Amino acid sequence: MTDFHNRLFSGVQPTGDLHLGNYLGAIRRFAPMQDQFDCIFCVVDMHAITVWQDPKALRQKTREVAAAYIATGVDPKRSIIFNQSQVMQHAELAWVFNCVARIGWMNRMTQFKDKAGKNRENASLGLYAYPSLMAADILLYRGTHVPVGDDQKQHLELTRDIAGKFNNDFKNEIIEEGFEDGDFFPITEPLISGPAMRIMSLRDGSKKMSKSDPSEMSCIALMDDADKIAQKFRKAKTDPEPLPSELEGLEGRPEARNLVEIYAALSNQSSEDVLKEFGGQGFGAFKPALADLAVAHLSPISSEISRMLADPDEIDSILRDGAERAGEIAEETMKHVRQIVGFLS
Repeated sequence: MTDFHNRLFSGVQPTGDLHLGNYLGAIRRFAPMQDQFDCIFCVVDMHAITVWQDPKALRQKTREVAAAYIATGVDPKRSIIFNQSQVMQHAELAWVFNCVARIGWMNRMTQFKDKAGKNRENASLGLYAYPSLMAADILLYRGTHVPVGDDQKQHLELTRDIAGKFNNDFKNEIIEEGFEDGDFFPITEPLISGPAMRIMSLRDGSKKMSKSDPSEMSCIALMDDADKIAQKFRKAKTDPEPLPSELEGLEGRPEARNLVEIYAALSNQSSEDVLKEFGGQGFGAFKPALADLAVAHLSPISSEISRMLADPDEIDSILRDGAERAGEIAEETMKHVRQIVGFLS
């Protein structure tokens, strides 16, 4: 049998400012995963350039994502933290996968349609081939698990299809390479830990919180200091009704629901428990309580990110060390892949 490690891979794009939605939806779950898995956390800067990036800003945002990993509890000694472009085997395996994946598979990827919009013909080839690179990111480390949100489920399905087709197309060569069951790549499993968090805008409860929102007050950035966090929650849009005591009472009240769900997530409670505590009270009491909770939870993270960014050499050193460790695993994989597909070495 092929011996696959219990290995988790996850990547975050260094584009825009990390915000509360990124944190509650994904990043805060990374640190606990270190107790279950051999973890590799990547800053996927090669994915970022599928749309144009300012080079100076890209370097800064890459450091910010790395700092956010560490500030939220990822230990660079226990886990590997690196930026993708320092391990060029990602691009090498992505090309092999471009030749395994089928055009029909890529045409079904809904995220390309969403991101390219009406200007599809003017989108980059990189944006179209993005899911193939994502498959390479995971399978380069023969990753067995990936934490996924709703927007990445289709890409993980493609990763599984590519792994299966590679194993099938090259089964004889894989067996010759010493993998007796003919499976070189694992069929990666999605890791869904708890309900998916969809944090909405503080100015419009029907829209997802976004770093690109024109209103600065709509989004809590992980870089916001305590005063800014408190101010944004105190000025969050609400309605004139008091909070209900039951979940059904939040129907048709998107702003109220959003604030209750944020409070629940930050306090590790259910929304039902929050309503038991605050039901019948107005937002004049609830919003200051939410602001205090958010400041207590988030300001240590923003302070640590700011501390690390003040010393970029420290972050760069961590990323180089991570890239070296990741590169050793990646090269071991590629030695086999080159032999399996018939490249002379």
